[in-house]
Amino acid sequence: VLYRLRSAGYEGFLVGGGVRDLLLGRNPKDFDVVTNADPDQIQDVFRNCRLIGRRFRLAHVYFRGGKVIEVATFRKNPVEAAEAVGEDVDLLISRDNVFGTAEEDAVRRDFTVNGLFYDVASGEVIDYVGGRADLESRRIATIGDPEVRMREDPIRALRAVRFAARLGFTIAPDTFE
Repeated sequence: VLYRLRSAGYEGFLVGGGVRDLLLGRNPKDFDVVTNADPDQIQDVFRNCRLIGRRFRLAHVYFRGGKVIEVATFRKNPVEAAEAVGEDVDLLISRDNVFGTAEEDAVRRDFTVNGLFYDVASGEVIDYVGGRADLESRRIATIGDPEVRMREDPIRALRAVRFAARLGFTIAPDTFE
C-alpha cells in the first residue's frame, strides 16, 4: 500500500499502534496508513478499495485472505486548542473531515506513543510529538493539554488505562489527573 501510494506520487506512512508495537518488539494487530492523498485519490490508486465513514472518510484496501489495510488522509484538529478557554466550550469532536499535513495529523492524535510515523522509503521513524521518549520512559501521555484531549473524546481516558495495563506503562501525572 505504501509503495503504491508513493509510486502514484503521494506520501504514505505507517502510523499509530502498529509503529508503537514494532518499536516495542511486539506483534502489531494491524497497520494503519496515512497519506496526503484524499479519499477519492486513494480509491483511484486501489481498485480493491472501498470508502467508508461519515464523520471521517477512510479507505479500506482489501486483500486476499480477508486482510484490510485502513488508509486515512492526513487530518488536522478541527477544534483549535486556543478555543478551549472555558468549561462550557464543547470540544467533543463530531466532524473530522479537515485535511492537513503529516505534522498536523500527528498533533491531533491521542497519545504520544500513538503519534509516531514510519517512513518505509527511508526506514526512519518520524516523531513530531515526543513519542519515542515516552516509549523509552514507558509512559502514556496525551499530545497537548490532557484536559482538552479528554474533552474532545472521553473514551481516551479508557484507552489510556487500557494501554498502560496492556503495555506495562505508567500514565503521566497530568494525563492521569
